Amino acid sequence: MTDLVVRRLLIDLTTPIPGRWNGGDAFRSAFFSALSMSFPVGEQYFIDSVRDGLKTLPESVQEKYATEVQGFVGQEATHRRIHFLFNGHLEKLGYRNEIERRARKRLEANAHRDPRMHVAATAATEHFTAIFADWMLRHPEALEGAEPRLQTLWLWHSAEESEHRSTAFDIYQAMSGNHEWRIRIFRYITVVFLTDVLRQTVRNLWHDGSLFSWGTWRSGARLLFARDGMVRGNYGLWRDYFSPDFHPRQHDAGLSGQWLRDNAAQYTVLGQAG
Repeated sequence: MTDLVVRRLLIDLTTPIPGRWNGGDAFRSAFFSALSMSFPVGEQYFIDSVRDGLKTLPESVQEKYATEVQGFVGQEATHRRIHFLFNGHLEKLGYRNEIERRARKRLEANAHRDPRMHVAATAATEHFTAIFADWMLRHPEALEGAEPRLQTLWLWHSAEESEHRSTAFDIYQAMSGNHEWRIRIFRYITVVFLTDVLRQTVRNLWHDGSLFSWGTWRSGARLLFARDGMVRGNYGLWRDYFSPDFHPRQHDAGLSGQWLRDNAAQYTVLGQAG
């Protein structure tokens, strides 16, 4: 079990941002903007899935996880709100959020599924966000040249994603979710997540006018596929999920705690579970 603190970020998100907000780099801006575009609908899905999963458990087990789930919900709700504001600036610049439209369509089509499947999908996506979050904390240069307020936004979000990495996974196990379905859904989420983000990134680059620039894709290759790039450098951590005895807490979350301690002046604590 994990004590989860709900924090309010002390940054200004009323001031507009440029399309190439990430240090003027077209690919880095388009890619992280694509991730942000997926967050509001995704975070709400995670909240609903974990809440519904908790309700299926015996009362004694619900009591065991209730405070952690409360903290998880609080953190995800804060992420949803912050990225809604961030995405609002992108919308004013003419960027179309197709990743959200496709996600909503899939959610509607699968709403009738067993609650364990939704919690398994949440746990799978949380594994992605946790390993990407840890990568961000190891590589703050991925935000080089961005405004300090936007660097803070992304690194704060990364720290909290790492912090609550195990909540959905633990609820799935408490629901007697089996390994076979956990892996089957993880494979599905891998394909959907990466495909959706790539498609939205391409759409963002098209709108920016930099889709066919050699420099754009050179930057993308460096960000994602360098030896310690976001995709190539995380392959081993991604693969760990397939182990029958895997648990998210097997991965070190020390950088998350360190960033939160070092940047305590950037947020206020709203509540704590535990």
